[in-house]
Amino acid sequence: MKNRIENFNCPVGVTLSVIGGKYKAVIVWYLHKEGVLRYSALQKILTGVTPKMLIAQLRELEADGVIERQVYPVIPPKVEYSLSELGKSLVPLLIEMKKWGEFYCSQQGLV
Repeated sequence: MKNRIENFNCPVGVTLSVIGGKYKAVIVWYLHKEGVLRYSALQKILTGVTPKMLIAQLRELEADGVIERQVYPVIPPKVEYSLSELGKSLVPLLIEMKKWGEFYCSQQGLV
């Protein structure tokens, strides 16, 4: 989705345009942890997400080259998602975000 990110002059803005959104970073995190996940597994992990929102987030991540979608020609259809090499390069960033989130929660008494 290059048209969507061309308006940013700042690399941080570009990064946020790719992984920003309520569920994108969490999707990438769980694909990192699990390796491959089916749509139904992602739906269970992301409690409260609507099917429309989950599909939109997955499509954007796929269009940006962060995840790969594998469709198997079976009935019912089987679709699996995994991180692309580009998506794997986000993992160190997400690990740091996780650390900061843990720190924040401890500082706020949320743990």
